[in-house]
Amino acid sequence: QVQLVESGGGLVQAGGSLRLSCAASGSIFNINDMGWYRQAPGKQRESVATISSSGNTNYADSVKGRFTISRDNAKNTVYLQMNSLKPEDTAVYYCNIKGRTTWLAVFSSWAQGTQVTVSS
Repeated sequence: QVQLVESGGGLVQAGGSLRLSCAASGSIFNINDMGWYRQAPGKQRESVATISSSGNTNYADSVKGRFTISRDNAKNTVYLQMNSLKPEDTAVYYCNIKGRTTWLAVFSSWAQGTQVTVSS
C-alpha cells in the first residue's frame, strides 16, 4: 500500500505563483510515472503535467510555459511549480504516482487533492 501526502495549495492572486508537492510513502519498490491532474467545478478531471522515470514531461497546452513538473527520486516526491497563475487555473489538484510495490506488483496511488484558487 502506497500513501500520498499533498501540500502547497491555497489562494493566490492572478499572476502569482504556487508550488505543489506530493510525497509517496509505504511499500515502494520503485516509482515510474508521476503526474498532476485537476478538476474545476462543472468540468471533467484533466491531466496537467506528467513526468516519467526518464524525465520526459508532458504538459497540457493551457499550462505549457507557465507550469513546471519535477521529481526528487530520493524523496519519492513530485512537484508542480505554477507561475503566472490565471483564474482559469482554479481547481482541485490531484497528484498521481505509479510504480511497483514489488518487482511484479504495480500500483497507482492518488492523493485526496488540494484546492488552488486564483483570484482576479
